[in-house]
Amino acid sequence: MVCNPSKTDEMKQKRRHLTPEFKACIAIEALQGIKTINEIAQANELAPTQVSQWKKELEGRVPESFAGKNHAKSELALKEKQEQRLERKVGQLVMEKEFLEKKVLGSGDRSQRKAMIET
Repeated sequence: MVCNPSKTDEMKQKRRHLTPEFKACIAIEALQGIKTINEIAQANELAPTQVSQWKKELEGRVPESFAGKNHAKSELALKEKQEQRLERKVGQLVMEKEFLEKKVLGSGDRSQRKAMIET
């Protein structure tokens, strides 16, 4: 399997911009195990470490493709539930803060307020 990268043939050697399709093709070829990583890299004028990196990235993303919509929906529902819990907690803390501010400001002079804090 030979993948065709997008190359430009100019006098100066410019940095190659490889398409995602080319990277996927190389990663699939490496996953198949028919050729060694070094052979694939040499045939496509790439560094073997780059081929290994693309292979690992593809291996890591394979489970995501089978997760499906239900997994995404349940994850979203879990995040929304956590967000609601945090919003309630923030509201509770704001109410406590306001209550304590009123209590401290209405408690008289500074010495009385200081005594409330220390006890």
